[in-house]
Amino acid sequence: MNTTELFLIAMTIIFTLPWLIWRVGRTDYYAPLVVVQIIAGILLGPGILGRAFPDYYAFVFTPAVIQSLNGIAWWAVMLFVMIAGVELDLRKAWAHRRESTLTAGLALGTPLLFGCAAAGLLLAGDGWAGPKAQTWQFVLGVGMACAVTALPILILLMEKLAILRQPIGQRILRYASLDDIAIWGVLALILMDWTRVGKQLAFLAAFVVAGALFRRLMRRLAERDRWYVALIWLAACAFGADWSGLHFMVGAFLAGAIIDAEWFDQERMDQLRHHVLLVMMPVFFLSTGLRTDWALGGAAVFLAAALLLAASVAGKLIGVRIAGRLLGWAPGEAGIIGWLLQTKALIMIIFANILLDKQIITSEAFTALLLMAVASTMLTVPVVAPRLARLKELILRSA
Repeated sequence: MNTTELFLIAMTIIFTLPWLIWRVGRTDYYAPLVVVQIIAGILLGPGILGRAFPDYYAFVFTPAVIQSLNGIAWWAVMLFVMIAGVELDLRKAWAHRRESTLTAGLALGTPLLFGCAAAGLLLAGDGWAGPKAQTWQFVLGVGMACAVTALPILILLMEKLAILRQPIGQRILRYASLDDIAIWGVLALILMDWTRVGKQLAFLAAFVVAGALFRRLMRRLAERDRWYVALIWLAACAFGADWSGLHFMVGAFLAGAIIDAEWFDQERMDQLRHHVLLVMMPVFFLSTGLRTDWALGGAAVFLAAALLLAASVAGKLIGVRIAGRLLGWAPGEAGIIGWLLQTKALIMIIFANILLDKQIITSEAFTALLLMAVASTMLTVPVVAPRLARLKELILRSA
């Protein structure tokens, strides 16, 4: 078979397997389709399918096919990250700055400390830190991976729980938005290449100037033109960031962060996010699964994933509980907010992909982080749904 035929076979597998598991297995409550797609990507990777059926794996996932899939995956994830940047609403966070900064700081800082401690334990063994990693980069990178909140997936889950437009949902969005900025800022610090610092400073300076001109242009354009110009802006920013030695994903986030959400119809933006998730992101999940590795042995990887999950969950819940006490939240709110901010999935996987690209972590560490992200996201709805029901009961009784 030629490369086109093999590519189409791979695309058929990518879209068929997750849908069948999700629909036939009725996993939506515990694992939404996006989570099933991530799991399917792991199953189709070299660690599972590649070991069970090495001949079939080598036949379908040839280097040429993988290269073609990676091209789609890069563009898909850049679009997704840009949309995440657009959805940031810093004005609401500023309007409630004391509450927002205190909660966001504790919700990010506490799991970051716990995650850094877990990374220190991993460093006691071999096979986790990448060949180009300095100790501080590995520790801070893994720590931040434990602290990440996935804003786009958080929005999807809050829609599912019917709280997105409610006051508690809007509060959670404010906290997650501030954490999102901190996450990408820390990533830029980790990726700072002192041998190319001139290029990186030049990119940031050019971005400030070009961003001001871009915003002026976008205000003058009709909305139908803004959509197209935004894509040009995305490609240019991603190229500039990658050229300077940061990463194209950092550029994608910056591209979206300076775009005002009101420049676009909100329903159309929601549809774009859903369509990117439906049409293109499954390819990214598969390409992510192709990078998993179990060379240290399944037990070691699962133990590392359990350690990271414990650090992530405990850190997030403790940090939010402290914020709740300081701010005098109603009983039960801290648990709900802490578990929802625990949602990781896509953003953490994107974050870990960048660390792997830059050889700060190994494929084994990447696999452990991927398992942690999937587990933390699958826990969210089953834990939060009954807590929300109890909170509504308390509100009704007090009324």
